[in-house]
Parts: sequence; structure tokens; C-alpha cells
Amino acid sequence: MGVTYKYFGAPDGATAARVPISMRPEELGGDELGMNGMFTKIKPETMAAMVLTGIEGVPLHKVPPLELVVLHPDYAVVKLPMTVVDPLRDIGEEAVGAAAFIWSTVPDRGGPRDAFNVYQLLHEWQDFSHRLHEAGHQPYCLVWP
Repeated sequence: MGVTYKYFGAPDGATAARVPISMRPEELGGDELGMNGMFTKIKPETMAAMVLTGIEGVPLHKVPPLELVVLHPDYAVVKLPMTVVDPLRDIGEEAVGAAAFIWSTVPDRGGPRDAFNVYQLLHEWQDFSHRLHEAGHQPYCLVWP
């Protein structure tokens, strides 16, 4: 059995913490969590490292930890640092391609290795970053087995 990650935006940690209580994972669609949340199998730690390493040039060992918002027997909610989504808003096509290539060559790390898959993923996250910014939200991730 794998783990599913649902990324979403919320104005604050208290709002994000209430989200899983109000709905079961199988009921989650696009808009219920706000910002047309995204389902993925990519861990939030990997996503943070991918953006910060590839775009910001942060060494892998200096990527900041995630903040645990809620730990429940059935799920967890974590907050991603804003530094994970903010840099994506203002970069162009060349920077996305370069970041995908950089991440595909970083040794000793998890996550997708194929540069094209990373490129597509970064584009999805770029769109997510714009939606978060427009709503004034911060990035969170709902995790459940």
C-alpha cells in the first residue's frame, strides 16, 4: 500500500488542520481543499528539495524541514516552507528546464530522476504556486496511507 499526498492551500495552519476532519480522503476532489489541490505520489520533502536545489541552488543538506501541523492516526498535515513555491512564480521556461536538469543529476536523493518528468512536475507546481499566491494561501500537504 502506498502513501497519497494531497497538496492544497490554506490561509493558516488552523484552517489547514481542520481540513482532514471535515472530509475523508476518498471524498477529496479538486476544490474542497481550496486552490484546486493536487494529488501526487511525490513526497513533500522531495518536492521541497527539488525546487530549492534546482532553482535556488540550495545544497540538499540545507533544505529546511517541513512543519507538522497535525498528526492523527489516519492522516497527517504538513506545511511546506513558502520558499518552496515562491521561486516558481517568477521563473521562465529556461529556468524550469535548467532546474529539471539539475535535479536529475543530484546524487543520493529520492524522487523522479528523468529530467522530462521533473520538468512536467515543476510546471504543475508553477501553476500551483500562482494559484496559492493569488489566494494569499500557504502550501500544505495532507498525507494518508
